[in-house]
Amino acid sequence: MMKSISENVLLVDDSRSLSQYLQQRIQEVTGVNVICANSMAQAQQLLTEHPAHFLVAILDLNLPDAPNGEIIAEFKHTDIPVIVLTGYLSEQLREQLLTQSHIIDYVIKNNPSEIGYIANLVRRIHRNHQIKILIVDDSRSFRLYLQELLHTHCYLTVDAANGEEALQQLNAHRDIRLVLTDFHMPKMNGQELITAIRRQHDRNQLAIIGISDQASPVTSVKLLKAGANDFIAKPFLTEEFFCRITQNIETLEFIDFFRDSAIRDFLTQLHNRRYLFEAGMAHYQKADRGEIKLALALIDIDFFKKVNDTHGHLAGDQVLKKVAQALHQQMQEQDILVRYDSEEFCLLLPGDTLTEAKLMARLNALREAVAALQVPHLDGVLKVTISIGATFKLCESLSAMIDVADAALYQAKESGRNCVHLG
Repeated sequence: MMKSISENVLLVDDSRSLSQYLQQRIQEVTGVNVICANSMAQAQQLLTEHPAHFLVAILDLNLPDAPNGEIIAEFKHTDIPVIVLTGYLSEQLREQLLTQSHIIDYVIKNNPSEIGYIANLVRRIHRNHQIKILIVDDSRSFRLYLQELLHTHCYLTVDAANGEEALQQLNAHRDIRLVLTDFHMPKMNGQELITAIRRQHDRNQLAIIGISDQASPVTSVKLLKAGANDFIAKPFLTEEFFCRITQNIETLEFIDFFRDSAIRDFLTQLHNRRYLFEAGMAHYQKADRGEIKLALALIDIDFFKKVNDTHGHLAGDQVLKKVAQALHQQMQEQDILVRYDSEEFCLLLPGDTLTEAKLMARLNALREAVAALQVPHLDGVLKVTISIGATFKLCESLSAMIDVADAALYQAKESGRNCVHLG
């Protein structure tokens, strides 16, 4: 069972202005709640009251009641990652901070640009609870070392002692986003492992970072040419290690974001018509082979133009979002719901046990859910209904099924709207 993620950040700093600025930026960037304290005593009280309540702690190194970093020790035996705020930094202090396993980073707080860095780091820690990394190395001690490093930043980890085990782990854990692999390993070296991985996973789906010592400079070239996204030479500084991990994970997230943006409607956050034909084709082909049953419905908001003309387009946008939410709440896992046109939605319903009676029951439930909506507008509410045209017939193509459903939708509107018609 996945551990629940705290939605609270503890910020301890005696500067009220800095605390307010940091609190605002962190909440804007991450959406998590920031609880502030201005002394070690207040922080100790919060820890006593809420021992496992914080995603991360941001601690000033020099507080009025803890001028020499005493607050850092208060968090040593907790599972809370710590970001240290300091007004100065020497090489000795840097080494002292980084030798403490619960400290994930340090920030010089008199640099205004670092405020944004802290907010992004908190967001990164929040997201890392969902990100799984595979560590591949024949040295058990080095695997444990990398696990400890990654766990301080809240990553999930799995490990393998060689390339063959790594491929098994990738098959067992489909949600692995990044692989850290050594070059020199028995049975299958890092270059051979990367080549094997790239047969199944491209660079935009799974990042790979090769790790090896600096004795052979050509090693990095071999790993990169085999398909690695990046390379880290041993020995490495922890700051460099986490910079490279973060850069590769965030590159994947940017790719995911842009890919998702291409198939999602911005206003309603439902998928769009492009997604319907990409994802829906797999269901149609299964239905064509007789493996499942398939139904398709077109859903239109009744008199939507009147809403825009009477109350304005902002009110129309609110209606669209509320209707989309109501429809989405009725969906089952395998269903595909998209915004098909301006005020029109398309619903694809695949299922092994789907019948005409079950289809009509589900579509009428959708109609009733929308009819019950109250969309806030100015000092009152707006109410709308929907008409639905659907087909349970498997036509010669997905487009043909849409045409049949569209004709049924026309009949539903001709029948007085706020009803379901099956074609």
